[in-house]
Amino acid sequence: MSEAAVSPVPMPAKRRGAQLVMLAIAVAIVMGAYANVGLAMTGSVPAGMLTYGLGLGGLVLAAYLVLAKFAPWADPLILPLVTLVNGLGLVMIYRLEAAKMPGASATNQIIMTGIGVVLFSVTLLVLRDHRALQRLTYTAGLVGVVLLISPLTPGLGKEINGARIWIGFGSASIQPAEFAKIALVIFFAGYLVAKRDVLALAGRRLLFIDLPRARDLGPVIITWAVAIGVLVLQKDLGSSLLLFGAFVVMLYVATQRTSWVLIGILLFVGGAFLAGQLFSHVGDRFDVWLDPGSDEYYSREFGGSYQIMQGLFGLGAGGILGTGLGQGHPELIPLAFSDFIFSATGEELGLTGLMALLMIYALIVQRGLRTSLAARDPYSKLLAGGLSFILAWQVFIIVGGVTNLIPLTGLVTPFMSQGGSALLANWILIALLVRMSDTARRPPPQAIQNEGLTQVFQR
Repeated sequence: MSEAAVSPVPMPAKRRGAQLVMLAIAVAIVMGAYANVGLAMTGSVPAGMLTYGLGLGGLVLAAYLVLAKFAPWADPLILPLVTLVNGLGLVMIYRLEAAKMPGASATNQIIMTGIGVVLFSVTLLVLRDHRALQRLTYTAGLVGVVLLISPLTPGLGKEINGARIWIGFGSASIQPAEFAKIALVIFFAGYLVAKRDVLALAGRRLLFIDLPRARDLGPVIITWAVAIGVLVLQKDLGSSLLLFGAFVVMLYVATQRTSWVLIGILLFVGGAFLAGQLFSHVGDRFDVWLDPGSDEYYSREFGGSYQIMQGLFGLGAGGILGTGLGQGHPELIPLAFSDFIFSATGEELGLTGLMALLMIYALIVQRGLRTSLAARDPYSKLLAGGLSFILAWQVFIIVGGVTNLIPLTGLVTPFMSQGGSALLANWILIALLVRMSDTARRPPPQAIQNEGLTQVFQR
């Protein structure tokens, strides 16, 4: 029997076909929303609808072809769900641009989406086995830390809206923390797999909790110090919370010890409180959170509550069903195309639309966690779980911030907000999840060979 007769069997065609149908539905929903905006605002279908539709459709088709060729066993739901969220963000940015909001540009967003899809494809092409990243554990950690602190470099870092989280190259700028989060999760996964037996050892017992040994607190203290440093020096509460939260959760997953979570919460809350007492810009952030209606905070130029209150007014105006696409006034919310796109969406789609949007995010995270559970080795489980968590954690932080549940952090809504750094980094994150999903769902070589033999005998 020829060797070709028992070659690896690709994912069943109907599974890939179902993915293609879901991608088509996602693009159709986006184009329907796009047409709705034009009809509501001008009474006619937008002139550029065909261009945007073909552009978005062409990009996701290219991503589908790369995925079908180089990751045929990957989860079929992740790409359509991400396409839908990315497309809805594009619609909202177009709607704000049509309302003459300075800074909003749907054209720039579709270009950055194209670059994001290219990075998604390149990641799948280059990284054929994600487990190779485990050999780069400490390199990834070094890269992550360098990226995180690079905005503090004189002459390179830029301060925008009171936060020093950007680096500039002429007129262009990027937010390196968005890429640092991926590098640091790769580092955390590799480090915790190597050290989990030591970190899982119990020390003294306090009430019903086995505390870790004091000598094992070093990694947590170092990560906590870096997170508080980012909060104090860069005025970036979002990256600080995202970084430390990811490490503590991954540490819990690796050791199954609740004590690490409690220690992490106490360290971060205590450190943030102390920083708020010692540094005015940190304290102001918490003051605004506690009393956003104050006249003093409302009129402050940087770090005031005007944005939050306008966003809350917009959510209130939207109510349960929303004003309808193109029929509200989201352009009155500062940075509605970026930090506050969730509030802008809530005004026009209402609580119902926001719940649907959060369900889409939940499905993306659920598919990532399912990949983590299906993975066959500890490193893959930790890496997939960590990447899924930072996506979920980021959504929680931004939604909590714009609804004043927690202090506003400055993070953006994944895939929806205008901005190149976050969009590109999140497309790379999705590529890593897709690659791990392909590995986890791919049958063992013997099972593939047996299936190939069965098909030959059936013929």
